Amino acid sequence: MRRIRYQVACSLDGYIAAPDGGYDWIVMDPDIDFAAMFAQYDTLLMGRATYELMQKSGETYPGMETIVFSRTLRPEDHPKVTIIKDDLKKKIDELRALPGKDIWLFGGGKLFRSLLELGCVDTIEPAIIPVIIGKGIPMVPTTDIRNTLELTGHKLYEKTGTYLLQYSIRKS
Repeated sequence: MRRIRYQVACSLDGYIAAPDGGYDWIVMDPDIDFAAMFAQYDTLLMGRATYELMQKSGETYPGMETIVFSRTLRPEDHPKVTIIKDDLKKKIDELRALPGKDIWLFGGGKLFRSLLELGCVDTIEPAIIPVIIGKGIPMVPTTDIRNTLELTGHKLYEKTGTYLLQYSIRKS
């Protein structure tokens, strides 16, 4: 079964974006092999706000299926992506059962919280960027769900001080 992995850049104070969605504070370490990272995935999951931000910036990920969770976007207006409006758990379970690579939970924090609460996230992999941005979009919006994590890997990128952490979510 395919895994859903929340791999995300995060400020030291726990934000994945500035209040306006900006991410210019994320430093790109020259030692991170982005091609190898992207090669682990064939599907991107994202919420509407992340999708709209990507559209504005012209950012694309060729060769990856893009699935956007939104109650407001109309599929006919976005023919190059799959829009999912409801039945998240059922749709995620169907997606995970298909053959393929791991699935990248690309963003944002609200979608992560929703999928975490449904028990649909397998790993949390924050790249901690050594910056404090003070306010913004939290990596994990408030939730009543408690999850125990198990450290499965870590790597320090010394040129920028970025620290990649990899955790599995322990299933009860």
